[in-house]
Amino acid sequence: MSVLPSFADARVLIVGDVMLDRYWFGDVNRISPEAPVPVLKVERVEERPGGAANVARNIAALGAEATLLSVVGHDEAGACLERLLAEHSNLNALLHRDKSVSTIIKLRAIARHQQLLRIDFETPPSHEVLHAALADYRAQLPLADVVILSDYGKGGLAHIAEMMQLARAAGKPVLVDPKGDDYARYRGATLLTP
Repeated sequence: MSVLPSFADARVLIVGDVMLDRYWFGDVNRISPEAPVPVLKVERVEERPGGAANVARNIAALGAEATLLSVVGHDEAGACLERLLAEHSNLNALLHRDKSVSTIIKLRAIARHQQLLRIDFETPPSHEVLHAALADYRAQLPLADVVILSDYGKGGLAHIAEMMQLARAAGKPVLVDPKGDDYARYRGATLLTP
């Protein structure tokens, strides 16, 4: 007999900054003649959900019903994230497409198990798209048992104070994975991760 309820019965609403983690794996055998930098011959490319998308994927992998609410660009990386997230039947990805931004990409170049370089592509989402996402948050909140706010400091949680207030009013626990050291921004959360 279990004291804890089954995780499979949980309905989790995840809101935050999503990104595509892209990896270029290869080998380095020479230095560039143009500059004193290694030349990576790419042999394999991997793409994985990152940021709040990784949180949602992990929640779904544990068996819970996950709903992910975020913003992506109207681009190849956004479509790739949607495709990767669609692999989980218990993950509902509500990704707002914003034509004014590029989907966040964290590109890592790796050789011999060592990261050589990371390149970040990111633009904060528009005010209009964030308002549309807030409206979706209001609609999804009554369907959730718990809310996870996954803040990577990329602008997707501009309305975090209002989101926490709405969740508290609805009696929903709010778990926050914070970015930075201004914890006052997360006042009212049920739990902060380290």
